[in-house]
Amino acid sequence: MRQLLDTVWQRRGASWVWDEEARNQICAAGEVWSLRQFLRAVGNWPDDLPSNRGKTLVVAGLDGSLDLLTPTDAEAWLGDAIKPAILSFQDEYEGDAALAFWLPGGQNRIRAQAATDEVSWLCHAPHGHQIDFGRILWGQANEYPQEILLHDGGRPAGLFHLRIT
Repeated sequence: MRQLLDTVWQRRGASWVWDEEARNQICAAGEVWSLRQFLRAVGNWPDDLPSNRGKTLVVAGLDGSLDLLTPTDAEAWLGDAIKPAILSFQDEYEGDAALAFWLPGGQNRIRAQAATDEVSWLCHAPHGHQIDFGRILWGQANEYPQEILLHDGGRPAGLFHLRIT
């Protein structure tokens, strides 16, 4: 998987961030939206986003919501509710804003296959299954997601995708 040292993820595209330092670079804790707020905003997006001088929206709660669902229901919900909301966000801001999902503990739940760049989400026990995260959310688009690095040689802080389709 390609690695990204650039800060473009803070201004554009969609990211799934699990590193607290990375999250703190783009927002204060009080600026984080709940997943419910995010889903309610679809079709009625604010003119100014709450973080990063109006360029970024950080959303928490995706991980907890996935944990409450069976793997089959989680896959359907990601495809039927979350992906359309991400696409709506992208369309509203014409790719000139960043959407970041805050996933504390995501480094242990998101798995990337090195050979294929396929990305999966490890479901919480008792299910223990993996959801084909990448196929559902970005359809294994030609431009695969990139690992966000905060420092050269550092551990991944999240995943970034410039534009999902």
